[in-house]
Amino acid sequence: MNNIQDLHIEKEILPLFDHTLNNFSRSKLLELLYAPLKSKSDIKHRQGILRGFTANRGILSTYSYSVSYLIEVHEFLTNYDISDLSQRKFAYRFLTSKKIKVEHRSRLSQMILLFHRLYSFCFSRLSLQAFPNEYANILREIIDFFAVFNLAHYEELIREYKFGDTEVIELCSKIEELQAKGKIFQFWEHLFCFEAFDSISQTIAHRKFTYPEFGDHIELKGLYHPLLTHPIKNDFKTLSNVVVLNGANMSGKSTFLKAIGLSIYFGHLGIGVPASYARIPFFSNFSIGINHRDDMLNGYSHFMTEVQHLKNVVLTSNTESCFAIFDELFSGTNIEDALEICNITIKGLTKYKDSLFFISTHIQQLKEIDIDGVSSFYIDCELINNTPTFTYVLKEGWSDVKIGSILFEKEGLKELLSI
Repeated sequence: MNNIQDLHIEKEILPLFDHTLNNFSRSKLLELLYAPLKSKSDIKHRQGILRGFTANRGILSTYSYSVSYLIEVHEFLTNYDISDLSQRKFAYRFLTSKKIKVEHRSRLSQMILLFHRLYSFCFSRLSLQAFPNEYANILREIIDFFAVFNLAHYEELIREYKFGDTEVIELCSKIEELQAKGKIFQFWEHLFCFEAFDSISQTIAHRKFTYPEFGDHIELKGLYHPLLTHPIKNDFKTLSNVVVLNGANMSGKSTFLKAIGLSIYFGHLGIGVPASYARIPFFSNFSIGINHRDDMLNGYSHFMTEVQHLKNVVLTSNTESCFAIFDELFSGTNIEDALEICNITIKGLTKYKDSLFFISTHIQQLKEIDIDGVSSFYIDCELINNTPTFTYVLKEGWSDVKIGSILFEKEGLKELLSI
């Protein structure tokens, strides 16, 4: 059921982690960011892979190559038909035009030089012991693929201008054999996934993200929104499975919910989260509704969009653990309706003990709810000389600050509209 469109993964999250050198690896990175893992063991395995990249950061910090070479080599190995060339050796030597031979030598030289650089500057130097065994075996497959080409030998011939017809025929025979075994497709998949993992690990190291532990509640220290330039960090711990978040307009409720949502989601991708310490539960499904708009495509009003969102979450929570965020729940209906159905919703959600729900609201009357399974927090806002000052600090309880009338009056609207 995962509803994660409000995380804006391609627009906001991909750029956060994208240090890739080509579109192939970038696509693989995006694929990883859209695929939360299915079990805690899978998450621990992914964390182990990324820790391996961190341990090899000294080697990987200089990882680079000619992107144009890679694109051309990928095109050559993926789409170029070399079967005639490798099987008709006599015809190639004596009947093939000089122009075609130059093209073949150029393509194969690019391949050898690219692979030699990747192997000698990176893969031959990696500490495979730093990775989980399963992923270390994948890295060995990459290394074995390079070994097929006897890179040092052919690289020397290229440098000494001794790379001729014999070498072209030899290499094309090796390539055809690898193609027949599906090894070339597998190599590219492994390489682009390697680069995607490396890209993620760079962000984790640079931003000092932490890998979460798993438990029965959320505990985050130094939590912040990773897209903010100067974020305020907060400590947060769940006291119940329903959390009601309140506070004045512009106080930072949506930003805090986004930070929570990203942390839980990143944790389930097996990557680090923007906090100094993280302990989170494992969830099977995610539904993150932040700044919901009318769904014009399906003909739903704002209110009906919220109702359908809630219904999907409840139905899912009947059978699976769910993490859900409802930003300004039922703001699309009048205050009397909203108060009544918010009460029913908040109380009803407490029965889904394996799930966790965050609800932000402006409805002050909801502070009267006193039931096990519900806790309340607010984003602080102080009035200094009758001027709202936003601290963006999370506190337990309810905010009594009402800034609407203050801002209304400060803008001169009270005077302009007076009769």
